[in-house]
Amino acid sequence: MLRICRLISCWLLPAISFALDQAAYTAAAELYAQRKPLEAQRAFEALALTAPAQSDIQFYLGRLALQRNDAAQAVVHLEKAVALTPNDSRLHHRLGDAYGLSARKAGLFAQMSWANKCLASYEQAVALNSKNLEARAALMNYYLQAPSLVGGGKDKALGQALEIKKQDVAAGRLAMAAVYLADKKPDLAFQEYDEALRANPTDYTALFQVGRLAAITGEQPERGLKSLRQCLELKPTENAPPHAAVHWRIGFILAQQGDHANARQAYEAALKLDPQFAPARAALKQLP
Repeated sequence: MLRICRLISCWLLPAISFALDQAAYTAAAELYAQRKPLEAQRAFEALALTAPAQSDIQFYLGRLALQRNDAAQAVVHLEKAVALTPNDSRLHHRLGDAYGLSARKAGLFAQMSWANKCLASYEQAVALNSKNLEARAALMNYYLQAPSLVGGGKDKALGQALEIKKQDVAAGRLAMAAVYLADKKPDLAFQEYDEALRANPTDYTALFQVGRLAAITGEQPERGLKSLRQCLELKPTENAPPHAAVHWRIGFILAQQGDHANARQAYEAALKLDPQFAPARAALKQLP
């Protein structure tokens, strides 16, 4: 009888240890939403010890790895998430992000393999949920950036942008602007952002993209600075670039104008918000 009780205990322990602590999970997700990556990382790692078969926990750990530019860990966690819940579009989308980051970090011969995995994940994300516009935007950007050898193509990107615009006009304007920028038509890109901001003057993403476009092209720098500074007065939406990226873009434009002292302050402000924000650190080293 005692032996049977011990066997029953052994069977029950895994079920008990794998149960998800819903309150702890909600608290961890809130830390992530509040953009507290270190605290969120610790919280989700603790949850993963007791509930390793929960795909959402692996999903968050993967996204946190992406945020800190850790391609290897992002792939590990997001592949686990997809294996646990293979029909979830958002998991395939973020796994595509992890593969894309791996491609950018890989040597020449490995890049093609990672790129093909990235494309397959994005396409699967869209196939699983045609209304997942974030996945469509990721697929569009892949088509814009990748060479034709690994499935890229501007015509394909335009097709995705038009489909996004069909489903969501505001998101479609941002998508079309990206296509115009890749086609070296910044005036048309600015026009799309103008339309987006006429519809919503506090559209954080559109404001950021105006600043980014000004930084990349060198055109309309004062408008770019104004838009980026307006971003600092707004709360970033979940998937939008954080304030650290805003400060970095401000610094970039100021450096282009020769205002190195204020550019330095902007880069330092970015690093104060996120000490691991590599673009700002690299930009600081380039200042005279």
